[in-house]
Amino acid sequence: MVTAVSFTLNGTAVAAVAEPAETLLSVLRHRLGDTSPKAGCLQGTCGACTVLLDGEPVLSCLLLADAAEGRRVETVRGLADGPTLHPLQEAFMDRFAAQCGFCTPGMIMAAKALLDRNPNPTREEVIEAISGNVCRCTGYLPIIEAILEAARRLAARR
Repeated sequence: MVTAVSFTLNGTAVAAVAEPAETLLSVLRHRLGDTSPKAGCLQGTCGACTVLLDGEPVLSCLLLADAAEGRRVETVRGLADGPTLHPLQEAFMDRFAAQCGFCTPGMIMAAKALLDRNPNPTREEVIEAISGNVCRCTGYLPIIEAILEAARRLAARR
C-alpha cells in the first residue's frame, strides 16, 4: 500500500507518494526530481547518497522514505544561494576535489554536517567525517584540503 510522506526539502515543504519499503533516495530522485544524491552501491557502503536529515548525515539508500516524515532533509542541491555557491562547493572547485563528481554530493553533505557542528575541525576530524564516503577518482587529499579550506572561508565570514 502506498503512503504519503511529507517533509521539508532544502527549505521547501514537499509531499510525495512512496511505495512500501521505498527508500528516501528513490523518493528524492524519482518522485521529487532531486538527482543530486547519487545512487551508488545501494547497500550503504559508498556514501554517494548521503543527505542531511535534521542536520545529521544519513545514507538515503538505506533509509525508508517514511522515516523522513515531518523532518528536514538537505541535499547538495539546496546549498547554493541562487548563483552563489556554498563555501564547500567553492572550495571543492578551487582545490580540484572532484574528478568524475559522483562522490562529491555525498562528500559535501558529510562535510557540511561536520562544519555545522564543528566550524574548526582538525584534519583527523575531517578524515573521520568523510570515512563513510568512497572516492575512486580524486583520492582523498584534495577533498580533505577542500573541506579545511571551506572551514577557513566560513570562519572568515563570521
